[in-house]
Amino acid sequence: MADETLKATTDAAGLAAMISRAAAQTVGGKSSLPPVERWEPPFCGNLDMEIRADGTWFYMGTPIGRAPLVRLFSTVLRKDADGKTYLVTPVEKVGIRVEDAPFLAVEMSVTTRDGEPLLTFRTNVGDVVEAGSDHPLRFVVHGENHELKPYLHVRGRLEALVSRAVMYDLVEEGETVEIDGVEMFAVRSGGAVFPVMPAAELDRLTQ
Repeated sequence: MADETLKATTDAAGLAAMISRAAAQTVGGKSSLPPVERWEPPFCGNLDMEIRADGTWFYMGTPIGRAPLVRLFSTVLRKDADGKTYLVTPVEKVGIRVEDAPFLAVEMSVTTRDGEPLLTFRTNVGDVVEAGSDHPLRFVVHGENHELKPYLHVRGRLEALVSRAVMYDLVEEGETVEIDGVEMFAVRSGGAVFPVMPAAELDRLTQ
């Protein structure tokens, strides 16, 4: 069972049951998140569910159009040390596919706190996260086109890919700072500094 995808004939009932169990953990809407990191249920197989790079959730090849349902599922997501992502309840754990990051950061606000810039992000599933030492930003230069992909730590091992539109706003907040003797292009938030890339590399890419 652990190496097989759950059969479609049983998925519908199992999915409904999982929703009910997850709902029991999130009574009252915007309450505290379920303690998925403390749950150790048995692995029950892989579910035909995928989170695409654009943040769209698919179940059995069909987009999940109900935002409250996606939000509900997002509260019981967990990425384990094996690098795989699961939906976890107190009684079962099922694997799902994630094309890039499980969340997408779709909005950013820039404020100050104690005289320091503070970048606050909203994800596509409603999480509001302040970038800082507890929720760091990391930057990856991807592919032959040197595409810059920023990621924000949300919780556990789960990250949000910063959407392209928000990424441009994020880069606008960047500045050149010296880190370990190297001039780096970086952004600041919540008293922390997050290097994007060496300033010389940025100059080369923008020429």
